[in-house]
Amino acid sequence: MAAEVLAGQGARVVVTEAMPTPARKFLMAGKSGLNLTRDEPWELFVTRYGGSAPREPAPLAGPGPRPPGYLVNEEFGAREVMAWARGLGVDLFTGSTGRVFPVGMKASPLLRAWLSRLAEQGVELRTRWRWTGFQDQGWRFDVPGGIRVLAPRVVVLALGGASWPRLGSDAAWVPWLVGRGVDVTPFRPANMGFRVDWSVQMAQHFGQAVKGVALHVGDRIGRGEWVVTAEGIEGGGVYEVSAAMRDGAEAFVDLAPDLATEELARRFARAPVKLSVGNRLRRVLGDPLRAALLMEWGRPLPTEPDRLAARAKALRLRHTGPMDMARAISSAGGISAESLTGALELKALPGVFAAGEMLDWEAPTGGYLLTGCLATGRRAGRGAAAYLAATRR
Repeated sequence: MAAEVLAGQGARVVVTEAMPTPARKFLMAGKSGLNLTRDEPWELFVTRYGGSAPREPAPLAGPGPRPPGYLVNEEFGAREVMAWARGLGVDLFTGSTGRVFPVGMKASPLLRAWLSRLAEQGVELRTRWRWTGFQDQGWRFDVPGGIRVLAPRVVVLALGGASWPRLGSDAAWVPWLVGRGVDVTPFRPANMGFRVDWSVQMAQHFGQAVKGVALHVGDRIGRGEWVVTAEGIEGGGVYEVSAAMRDGAEAFVDLAPDLATEELARRFARAPVKLSVGNRLRRVLGDPLRAALLMEWGRPLPTEPDRLAARAKALRLRHTGPMDMARAISSAGGISAESLTGALELKALPGVFAAGEMLDWEAPTGGYLLTGCLATGRRAGRGAAAYLAATRR
């Protein structure tokens, strides 16, 4: 995005890519359909973003969290992302939850069209060029056949956070920037699963999806599916509330979110007494996995129908902590607000801008991550173009 903006202003742009091919994390996101953005009211959309990145007064009604400044003013939100993708010749559709996908549900056609357009703009892509720090007044790269040092007039860093390191975002850049006076908030996993010490009885359910439940964590509710694995739990419904869980908030599972507690109690009361406990739970809850979760996390189970219903409606989720960074979809932490201008320029390094997961912001899955990365890239590109114009003058 930064290259696109800069090339559009007439700058000669070189993109140095550490990996043999570009956009590996983008392609990984496309394995699940490439959820580009979320088509929902702007006032709701911006509340999904957290972190310490620069903030500006937001046009939101009432109190509540303010989003990072680079997403606050609709300069590049869901509508703009959709228009940008269609401008690349990619047809989109919006699902029932507001998630926006390419019609083909693949990332590769969009990426090919994007790289082609960048090439037409004169953007040069150099693969297997890995930045390894500063040298004298330049930027040192390990390249095929040796070492190269570049001295560009302006730089946009888009080196990623610390999740999925095998795709390139290994946070190796942190000590180099910290050594130049940039404040970096330590990275933590985001949009990750949680480890659970299951009983042996749960092994038969490993790999199965938990459907039709709600996860309550503070004021957040996750209604998406999630999966029981040998290591714990993971999936979209968990990721929606994972930040609060990671930060210590208790999580509760509503195993029957579409039923009032009183109605669920009546159903438990009507279940035949001759049935075993497990069969009673399966009959009332309508799902062996939900019944298994109630027996796993709800023991000792109360016998009174009203208390049993209350337990099923607010079942404490027992976990032993988040899964590690290598398994996380994204990361929290990064370059702090104090180190950045509103244009995403590093205060300690004039003419150097940063974008994407390098910055200290986080958001749930569901289109918010990609929109945030595209928006920050565009913001950094505009800042870099303005810097170039000012230095020319």
